[in-house]
Amino acid sequence: MPTLAMLSELIPVFVTLFVIVDPLGLVPVFIVLTQGTTAAHRRRMAIRATVTSFLILAAFALIGESLLGIFGIHMPAFRIAGGTLLFLIALEMLFERRGKKRNERAEQVHQELESDHATEPAGQPAAKTEDDPEDISIFPMSIPFLSGPGSIATVMLLMGKYEGSVVMQIGVIGVVALVMITALVMFLLSNLVAKRLSPTVATVISRLLGMILAALAVQFIIDGIKQAFF
Repeated sequence: MPTLAMLSELIPVFVTLFVIVDPLGLVPVFIVLTQGTTAAHRRRMAIRATVTSFLILAAFALIGESLLGIFGIHMPAFRIAGGTLLFLIALEMLFERRGKKRNERAEQVHQELESDHATEPAGQPAAKTEDDPEDISIFPMSIPFLSGPGSIATVMLLMGKYEGSVVMQIGVIGVVALVMITALVMFLLSNLVAKRLSPTVATVISRLLGMILAALAVQFIIDGIKQAFF
């Protein structure tokens, strides 16, 4: 059974991963990419995207450090680089650039999918029919939105932080699963969430979480410098 001390350690882990993955910010992206499709298709895309993302993040959590070792990269260097990456993401959140980039990318992918469908040769059967819309679960929902460089770096940093405790590392993977379940619920309720969440509230939440993420990123950098030089 998880102890109170373990839970108090895992709460910041959940906050960090939730901020990086940003399932709330991905709701408009999911709506854009699945507009005009059936509820069954949206549900299938949501499940497939979150399950795939969990498997990717769990794999990097378990073998990521060994993979870095193959290339001669040690954890202090990865902590500094990962902390810098997270700090840049925090700056984007503070200045409202991250959501705009995601929405622009989602619109671009959606337009490309429609363009590919419209330019199919007339004499050939369509690759997709109205009953079988485009699969957006792997790209771009899983990669790079849900399990992109930021979330992969974060998971590896957190696993390195608790490298002396197998229980805490299992807890980190459990938190990854919890974040993906949260994302799945939000995607399934995407239309309702989009209607209820005002732009002002979304901006306030994004900036507050951006401040928290910036502080966590600086802490990762400090830990990496200490481990490398002291």
